Amino acid sequence: MTFGRRDRQFRRTARTFMRLYREKIRRAKTQLEVNLATTIKDNKKYFSEYISNKRRATEHLHHLLDAGGSMVTKDEEKAGVLNAFFASFFSGKTSCSWGTQPTELGDGDKVQNEAPIIQGEMVNNLLYHLDTHKSMGSDGIHPGVLRELAEVLTKPLSIIYQQSWLTGEVPVDWKLVNVTPIYKKSRKKDPGNYRPVSLTSVPGKVMEQIILSAIRWHVQDNQTIRSRQHKFIKGRSCLTNLSPL
Repeated sequence: MTFGRRDRQFRRTARTFMRLYREKIRRAKTQLEVNLATTIKDNKKYFSEYISNKRRATEHLHHLLDAGGSMVTKDEEKAGVLNAFFASFFSGKTSCSWGTQPTELGDGDKVQNEAPIIQGEMVNNLLYHLDTHKSMGSDGIHPGVLRELAEVLTKPLSIIYQQSWLTGEVPVDWKLVNVTPIYKKSRKKDPGNYRPVSLTSVPGKVMEQIILSAIRWHVQDNQTIRSRQHKFIKGRSCLTNLSPL
């Protein structure tokens, strides 16, 4: 009788803890949804991801056809098929397809084409304005960490960016990416119907912004782009193309 009484008491206690546990989970879930709804303007990405996860189930990559027309079913084989297909669009060879020779640079152009000095203020500003809601790359460094440590990381990153510009070499870790195939349309077994989306290193993205700014300044200072160019120009669009200059 004593053992049976203790067993019943244990079961009642276990049921009580289970009810409390479920109630805490329910309240935490409710609070999470309220926070996502109230901060949707500043955190649209997390809100959309939460809704998407609720609406869809986990999907596995469809069987794919390899170059020989055979169906592959294993994950490793699918990754190899997609990797070969995506890599086929890139070539290591660089050549001038227009058959023109590069023009001789004048003295002024030589000065302008010298490697610029990467200022620490620019690096600090880019780190401070990183979007903390973005995903991290294959190096595992979250943009929120870089933003919080902007003052400490400004100098070492500036040195790395400067040396990378001078030597033309990029750190190996910044070349590694996480590639996810996103299905577009038509047959799922065709590798050509998938779009690769890559997550690169955040410090590498910061360096890309610095190079982009240098190219933009060079183009603007030398007036390389004509005034009639509206595509791929900041502040211009099809509307400005239609309006008289």
